[in-house]
Amino acid sequence: MKAGRLFNRRARRTLLWAVVLIAAAVSTNVVGIQLLGSLDGWQRWLSETSLYFFVWRLLVYVVTIGLWLRMRRRLLAHETGTQARKRLIRAEIAGCLTLVLLEASLSISP
Repeated sequence: MKAGRLFNRRARRTLLWAVVLIAAAVSTNVVGIQLLGSLDGWQRWLSETSLYFFVWRLLVYVVTIGLWLRMRRRLLAHETGTQARKRLIRAEIAGCLTLVLLEASLSISP
């Protein structure tokens, strides 16, 4: 197979987004550490503001669920087959499981 087919435009775009997000996360941490003077100060600030970040994540989840339900209605109106329903159920289970594991890992972290 050609390398172009294995690494198509969508995969390149996804990889680019992943690199950009990781770079933004690393940059945010470096700037935070520099602004607060030390890694201990940065960690203390993160722990003191964790409730605000939790509320922010809940708001993001609520908006995401609302948009998902809207998209789900449109998709089911457009595709009436049982395959579409099965795909949606698998995606919903995967999404919910991902969020539960993410929140569990955040609450377990020291």
